[in-house]
Amino acid sequence: MKREGLILILSAPSGAGKTSLCRELFKIFPDMKESVSYTTRVPRMGEVEGEAYHFVTQETFDAMIAEDSFAEWAIVHGNMYGTALRTLEDARKNGIDMVLDIDCQGALKLKEQFDGGVYVFILPPNMEELRRRLEHRSSDSQDVIERRIVRASAEIKESRWYDYIIFNDIFDIACQELASIVIAHRRKTFRMMEKVGKVFDI
Repeated sequence: MKREGLILILSAPSGAGKTSLCRELFKIFPDMKESVSYTTRVPRMGEVEGEAYHFVTQETFDAMIAEDSFAEWAIVHGNMYGTALRTLEDARKNGIDMVLDIDCQGALKLKEQFDGGVYVFILPPNMEELRRRLEHRSSDSQDVIERRIVRASAEIKESRWYDYIIFNDIFDIACQELASIVIAHRRKTFRMMEKVGKVFDI
């Protein structure tokens, strides 16, 4: 019985610390893989094709939509992002545990079209701390920060349909909580039976 890969979907408002939590998660579980999404946006400095994203033209993205190649896709800040269905199916079939970092819009589409994912929403301690973190970045204008705050309020309401919610107040505790979710789902009976069969020859 082949072990089924775990598909972990993470969402959060901008500034909640999801990227930092993902980075620590890969340190704890170095065998986990990150899903590489497709996008129409222009690569930022230092981003490598096939690592950060698969950077494609609008025409290519539209063709993939027409061919039903995406498990989910969404328009975020004027750019299109999508997760290829084949990426998820191959990971699950081959026993690869994969992390998807996608927004609420994409996660909801994925939940409707793809069975078996584990959905985790990362929250800041409160809105005041979220604003402080966004302003501390010093990378966005005040107008952009205000738009992110408004968007965050809407996104937080979507957390109700996720499987788990983690408050990223104390970073180390949030890391432990996220890791515990991965460990629990790795120990699900249907994922353990391959090992049981090998160890006990059943």
